[in-house]
Amino acid sequence: MLLRGPEMEDLDLLRQRLVAAFLAMEPPDCLISLARTCGGGSIGEDVQGFIWSHCIDRGDEKCHVPYLKNFLKKLIKEVESTGGSLLDEFYERYAFYMASLKEDVPGKGNLRVVKCISFLLNHVPGFSDQMQLLVPLQCSVNMLEGDTGCALWPSGIFLSEFILSFPQVFARKSCLEVGSGVGLLGICLQHVKASKVVLTDGDMSSLANLKLNLVMNGISNTDVPLDNTCSVSDAVQCIHLPWESAKESQLQLFMPDIVLGADVIYDPSCLPHLIRVLSILLSRRKSIDCSSDSKAQHPTPPQDHRIQYDNGNDNPAQLQLEAATLEFLSEELGCGPVALIASVIRNIDTFRCFLKLAHEANIAVRDLTQTVRPFDLLPYMQSYSRADVRLFILSQVRE
Repeated sequence: MLLRGPEMEDLDLLRQRLVAAFLAMEPPDCLISLARTCGGGSIGEDVQGFIWSHCIDRGDEKCHVPYLKNFLKKLIKEVESTGGSLLDEFYERYAFYMASLKEDVPGKGNLRVVKCISFLLNHVPGFSDQMQLLVPLQCSVNMLEGDTGCALWPSGIFLSEFILSFPQVFARKSCLEVGSGVGLLGICLQHVKASKVVLTDGDMSSLANLKLNLVMNGISNTDVPLDNTCSVSDAVQCIHLPWESAKESQLQLFMPDIVLGADVIYDPSCLPHLIRVLSILLSRRKSIDCSSDSKAQHPTPPQDHRIQYDNGNDNPAQLQLEAATLEFLSEELGCGPVALIASVIRNIDTFRCFLKLAHEANIAVRDLTQTVRPFDLLPYMQSYSRADVRLFILSQVRE
C-alpha cells in the first residue's frame, strides 16, 4: 500500500522510535512490539527490510552482539509464529551468531556496553531547529551486581528529560550534581548551556566511566581537587566527592544555583552524610530579601495536575502549564539555591528517614511529582516507567 502525506509522516515517526529503541538497547520484546506497530499489527517484509538495513546490518560493531543474537531469536520466533515469511538474511546472521558466540560466561555482571539514548525533541519549545539529541553512554549491563554507579537509572532519565524540557531554568546557571553516575545529566546541562557544570561522585570507577562518556559526547572535562573549585573555562568539572568525608569549607566553594540528584535516597547509612552535604550547598543566600514576601517564601507550584503533556507545542493548556512551571522555578531560584531530587521510593522507611533528617537540618522538602512534569522525550523507551519516579524540590528554610 502506498502511503502519502500524514500517513507517511506517522510511519517515519514510528520507524524513528524503533531505531531509537534499538540503539538504546531496549528489551527485545519492546522492539518486537514497536516493529508490529510499524507494520500495522504484523512484521512484514517491508518492516523486516527496514530493521535489517537500519539496525542489524549496521549494528555488528556498535551494538552488544549477545543483544543482537537475542533480538534475532525473538524476531524469528515472532514472524514464524504468525505464519509470515522471514528474510533469509536474518536466518543467516542468527546462524552465524549461534556458531561463533559462546553462551554468556557467569561472573561477568560488570560487563559494559554503549547505549545510545535518543531524546526526541520534535515538539519541544526552544529546540525547533533540532529533531533529536543523541547521547551515547557506556553503561553496565547489570545494574545490581556491584556496578550501580555505571548503570542508567529511571530517576536519572527523568531528570534528563526535565532539563531538556525546561532549558530556560538551567541556562546560565551554576549546576552541581551529587552522585553523577554515567554523566547523563551533565551532558544535558551542557547542551542547554548551563554556565557551570560540576559532576561529583564518591566512587572512582564511576567517575572514570563518567569522564569517558563526556569525551564520547564531545565534552571537555577536567579533574578538579575538592579544595580547588575555581572556574575552568568551557569544561565540565569532575570531582571525587565522598559525602562522608567532604569538609564544609570545601563544599562552600561550589556555590551552585541548582543542585541535582537522581536516586540518591537509597541507603539509610548514607543519608546523614547526604543531608549534611545538601544543607551546606543550599545555605547560600541571595542578596535580595525573600523573607519579606510570604509568596516568595513559599512559591505556589502550578496546580492543574490534570493536564497531560502530549508532545505538541500547539496545546494552549500545555503552554499555560509550562509558563506556570517556569515562573514557579524562577521564583524559587530568585531566593537562593535549590535542589531537584528525583527518586524511586523503594523503601518507605528509608524515605521517611530522609524526610526526618531534612527537617532536622531546616531543609524544606516539597513533592512536585503531580505539578511539574517534563515532556515525554523518550516515547519509545517502554522499559522506563516515569510514573514510578517522584520529583522533590529542596530549599533551606528561610527565617
